[in-house]
Amino acid sequence: MSEPPAADREPVTSRLNTDVPHTARIWNYWLGGKDNFAVDREVGDRVKGIFPVVIELARADRLFLGRAVRHLVTEAGIRQFLDIGTGLPSQDNTHEVAQRVAPEARIVYVDNDPLVLVHARALLTSSPQGATDYIDADLHDPDAILRRAADTLNFGEPVAIMLLGVMHFISDDDELQQIIDRLLAAVPSGSYVAVANTTTAVNGAATAEAVRVWNIDAQPKLKLRTPERIARFFTGLEVVEPGWVSCSRWRPEPQDDGSLPAEVDQWCGIVRKR
Repeated sequence: MSEPPAADREPVTSRLNTDVPHTARIWNYWLGGKDNFAVDREVGDRVKGIFPVVIELARADRLFLGRAVRHLVTEAGIRQFLDIGTGLPSQDNTHEVAQRVAPEARIVYVDNDPLVLVHARALLTSSPQGATDYIDADLHDPDAILRRAADTLNFGEPVAIMLLGVMHFISDDDELQQIIDRLLAAVPSGSYVAVANTTTAVNGAATAEAVRVWNIDAQPKLKLRTPERIARFFTGLEVVEPGWVSCSRWRPEPQDDGSLPAEVDQWCGIVRKR
């Protein structure tokens, strides 16, 4: 990817603010990671105290990522991924899942948290046959994302756009619709979008109170949306089975007793551009 000369760039770590809790680091804390600070753990514990099932939500969201990428590679034949709102590296990141099946897969990660970018450049390494890249950018500016992603991805071929746990940080519905439309306009027929967004469909007032507490201190702020509102952003696109569901219920792995996993307030789906 093309960037300004190193001498002209502000070091990523110079923008690292350890006094303000940030979503990527709080999420990392809930998933049992160590790449977080006291302010992140404080907010994480406060939310967890009100809403203990947030740990299951975080894990279900992460497991959905793996199942979604495997579906897109093995069943849809996708070999290019634009993962926006990457978060801190964990187990089975997008490129690891994709390249395990298709070593030639190409993945571009996008995030604007300095700690995420430092870890991404150190840890998210590609297979020799494929490629990975890491863009310091914000979903509010899709044109910048697309311009820089074009250094690695071929937008003449299908791309899977991953919007997992990031849409709810765009508070204005009209702006979010414009962003989604811009991203979809840049990819050809046969491309996909994988989505996960927080709702109150399962736990209602408990989720709403947890989000209220989150929004007091954490950055960026989070906006709840109903499953129906999430789906409307993708009107006219083909929805992959089983449709819009809790991310724990999207093609889940069988449990030992044969039951389905408990639903969580992270709604998801995969859509295809015709």
